[in-house]
Amino acid sequence: MNKTEFSSLGLSAPLLSNLDGLGYHQMTPIQARALPVILSGGDLIAQAKTGSGKTAAFGLGLLSRINPRWFAVQALVLCPTRELADQVAREIRRLARAIDNIKVVTLTGGTPMGPQIGSLSHGAHIVVGTPGRLHDHLFRETLDLSKVETLVLDEADRMVDMGFYEEITGIVDACAKKRQTLLFSATYPDNIRKLAARFLKNPEQIRLESLNDTSRIEQRFYKVSPEARISTVAAALAHFRPASTLVFCNTKEQVKNMARDLTAQGFSSLALYGDLEQRDRDEILLQFAAGCASVLVATDVAARGLDITTLACVVNADLAHDPEIHIHRIGRTGRGHDKGLALSLVVPSDGKRLAQIEVQQQGPANWRDVKELVAQAAPAAAPAMALICMTGGKKDKIRPGDILGALTGDAGLPGAAIGKISVSDNISYVAIERSRAKEALAHLDGGRVKGRNVKARLI
Repeated sequence: MNKTEFSSLGLSAPLLSNLDGLGYHQMTPIQARALPVILSGGDLIAQAKTGSGKTAAFGLGLLSRINPRWFAVQALVLCPTRELADQVAREIRRLARAIDNIKVVTLTGGTPMGPQIGSLSHGAHIVVGTPGRLHDHLFRETLDLSKVETLVLDEADRMVDMGFYEEITGIVDACAKKRQTLLFSATYPDNIRKLAARFLKNPEQIRLESLNDTSRIEQRFYKVSPEARISTVAAALAHFRPASTLVFCNTKEQVKNMARDLTAQGFSSLALYGDLEQRDRDEILLQFAAGCASVLVATDVAARGLDITTLACVVNADLAHDPEIHIHRIGRTGRGHDKGLALSLVVPSDGKRLAQIEVQQQGPANWRDVKELVAQAAPAAAPAMALICMTGGKKDKIRPGDILGALTGDAGLPGAAIGKISVSDNISYVAIERSRAKEALAHLDGGRVKGRNVKARLI
């Protein structure tokens, strides 16, 4: 039997049948290595990046242990952000479709406590949540984790980077002492080793040969003074003219300054950092993903888990503190069959960081001269798309097709003018070609979608 097939694992017939229906036939590398350990009941440390298939790995593992007839929280998945928690919960529900009466509850910030408390009072098998909100439920005594048999720490490095170490400690201490603990992390710095040593027992460690395939990524390094960071980034954007660029800075203040100055120079730039309000963060991510801005300036913490399928260029305005984080950053470009470009600015004090990166990538830096960065003759183009936010969402039974129909039917917009549509519980977003945005807004604001009056605004 092929050892990369799910059928080689001894999973239950309903789980295997559902996997087949979902189109899951061959395991990804992380699934092939992690699932045998998980299904054997052992603790695990797995170094795996977003998109590797890790959610299905731990999802299948915890579902294999769930007793549907016992309404207690038997599995807990801890995630750094609401977006990742929602994504993980959706995937677990998909994997659990063949098992009757499995209840998955999502506990995250940015949503009212009341409905969450009500859901918990009726029992749950699996809880997926963020550290802050889980800590709040434990404090209110509305969540009992004493029966947890499987604990998953997903993107553990990001949770620690966001300052959640104490919350994680309190949550883990509230779980059953006799349990299976699975830790997934894109990088494995010292603070994660410390976390693992405290909470895991004799864990199996898995690390894929490469966190990212960088063979299609052209790296260029530039020596600059600290004061020339912003001007060099602007020069690089004007020279290469990438359709979409993610610029990394190491602090919130550097992110804000970089985005402000790039905008002043005519680049459509957005700033993303850790302590933004959830709604602001959501809208920034949607704008960038939908092509409404060509440059996103972010910290590592804020940029983790971005759902951007194609990214033309990554710029390290500051070198990463850890060489694995550098590889993780540049691995966001050059995905699939696309070629990628990664530019890194090196200041005189970066000697140690640069040496660590060269060891990590097993080769010297490809040095280029800043003088090569010459602006193209044509002015920078405005982003192709604009983003409209409208009232109404899933709770109003509105689907992406309803919004598309309203714009192409009654409003008469061509389908090609409409881009990414995102529907959340109470509000929805739709990307529109910039030249048709006012026309679309005039139709949506005060108009009707699926028989419901809606209001809309241009972001």
